[in-house]
Amino acid sequence: MNDTSLPPDVSTDLQQGLQAMGLDAALATPLLAYLALLVRWNRTYNLTAIRDPREMVTRHLLDSLAMASHVTAGTLADLGTGPGLPGIPLAITHPQLQVTLVESNGKKARFLREAVRQLGLKNARVAESRAEALDEPGAYDNLTARAMDTLAGIVEVGGHLLRPGGQLLAMKGVYPHEEIAQLPADWQVLEVRPLQVPGLVGDRHLVVAERR
Repeated sequence: MNDTSLPPDVSTDLQQGLQAMGLDAALATPLLAYLALLVRWNRTYNLTAIRDPREMVTRHLLDSLAMASHVTAGTLADLGTGPGLPGIPLAITHPQLQVTLVESNGKKARFLREAVRQLGLKNARVAESRAEALDEPGAYDNLTARAMDTLAGIVEVGGHLLRPGGQLLAMKGVYPHEEIAQLPADWQVLEVRPLQVPGLVGDRHLVVAERR
């Protein structure tokens, strides 16, 4: 599944990153296939502002995988997934995790369907919809959003999708003190976990929150 159109350093960077994160080296093959497809489609459809494949390894693949140990099974809705981040890397890493890729942009949704098809991801599906319009109340164990909105904004548009006791897993940069303070009164933060992303300069945190 590897794509020889990717520079050789891309594979090296990914393999080193997977090793540093304690993830299976065999994941490199499907992850590189996904990356090659993203690079190819990005030339025409501008799915991500990042154009350099090596930068994509760090800022897209490894960044997404930094939360892989925090969600391993059950159902997950990835809100505003864009080109499939972090949803597709998580689906690749955890075949037992059922991932719904929620994206309202038509060209991105078309890419997602092609990626799911080409990668043979039986545990991923695409919902071409705005999060607030997705009529699947209480259907998910977890929600995630990597760059979608503030914490309050995420729960406003996607909170209805969580089952009772389900959790929001929101990826953030620096510790989001202000966003946490602005959460609705019926939501609480359980913890904020620092994330380590090989090669990434800057802070990353995973905010775990639930309805009270």
